[in-house]
Amino acid sequence: MSTELSKRLNKYLSDTGLCSRREADKFIEQQRIKINGKLPELGTKVTEGDVVTLDGKPVKPVADDKSDRVYLVYNKPVGITCTTERHVKGNIIDAIGHKQRIFPIGRLDKPSEGLILLTSDGDIVNKILRAENAHDKEYQVTVNQPISERFLQKMAKGVPILGTVTKPCKVKARGKYQFTIILTQGLNRQIRRMCEFLGYEVTKLKRIRIMHFELGPLKPGQWRNVTEQELLTLNKSVKNSSKTAVGDH
Repeated sequence: MSTELSKRLNKYLSDTGLCSRREADKFIEQQRIKINGKLPELGTKVTEGDVVTLDGKPVKPVADDKSDRVYLVYNKPVGITCTTERHVKGNIIDAIGHKQRIFPIGRLDKPSEGLILLTSDGDIVNKILRAENAHDKEYQVTVNQPISERFLQKMAKGVPILGTVTKPCKVKARGKYQFTIILTQGLNRQIRRMCEFLGYEVTKLKRIRIMHFELGPLKPGQWRNVTEQELLTLNKSVKNSSKTAVGDH
């Protein structure tokens, strides 16, 4: 058990890599979790020596030094869905087939491809998804017609979608039909909606970077373990995070 004397049940569950805190709260509400054979309430704390079970199976605490955590960089192919729901055809968990229980950090929608991080460390997931961290996410985008200077300027300045105006961002032409865009926000299908508003249709969308994590030479469907240096940099960058948010393109 952790050196902490007690830990909130939803944090205990997410730290093990079983699920996110939100999913943990659902499991508790659905009466699937027990502590020492008894049904807990939301907000219950787990203390040293407690036996926590999900559907009758023990949920072991994490190692203090996080040595048992998994952190992956994955090149998600088009058609794979970023869900841990195993009944969904083409779910990301079955696609990777990792022996440990992992889940994606944020989302990348089904028709998009590219970099997504996966982990068994529920604590880091919550920190990365904080709104105020404003992490850079870089995408390579191909559209259905030649890119104009006006299009690039409007994309960079901000486009009205979903009842708001997108934040200013960096946009650069990479060819007649292709550009790169760096976002710090994650509105639902943001890039596709921005392009649609300006009369363009996205034909290919690929995420090539999240913060300091680069897709590099990974082919669609391939993954690699996060390096020690990448993990050190990540822990520094999420050290002081608070509010949650989600990202999806």
